[in-house]
Amino acid sequence: EVIAEKLYDLTKSFIGKDAAKQYYPLIGTIFIYILFSNLIGLIPGMVPPTDNMNTNLAVGLFVFVYYNYVGIRAAGLSYLKHFLGPVWYIAWLLLPIELVSHIVRPFSLSLRLFGNMQGDHMVLTVMTELVPYVVPVAFYALGILVCFIQAFVFTLLTMVYIAMARETAHH
Repeated sequence: EVIAEKLYDLTKSFIGKDAAKQYYPLIGTIFIYILFSNLIGLIPGMVPPTDNMNTNLAVGLFVFVYYNYVGIRAAGLSYLKHFLGPVWYIAWLLLPIELVSHIVRPFSLSLRLFGNMQGDHMVLTVMTELVPYVVPVAFYALGILVCFIQAFVFTLLTMVYIAMARETAHH
């Protein structure tokens, strides 16, 4: 409950008090899904869904489609003007930069989550095999922290992307 309240407060600060109620269910769901998917990997013999790049990419692509939908819903097709930049004479330069920047976002989200979780679970596996008693407890604690941080970072970036799409739509 404390985590849910803090996440809601963070959503309010990023997206706005008026819109937090609208976006919090999605943001909370993404956080819980990624957190529990990561934590599954701490159970011996279990493979977490976030160890599969396809799962991470699917969530990243969903976030990409959703925040662009939010921007288009808020501003209509004029949302696409933000890809051209603030002044017309540098649009030729900013359009490709903005397109690449937005297209790379789901891959960046996916790779960050995949790489960090893969590394965390690999370290945990190696330490558990090398020293099967007592020492792995510290690595399990670290693993729980990493699982939480990765879910938080993914969720935080989702909030940032939604907030940016809404802000772009209002300018």
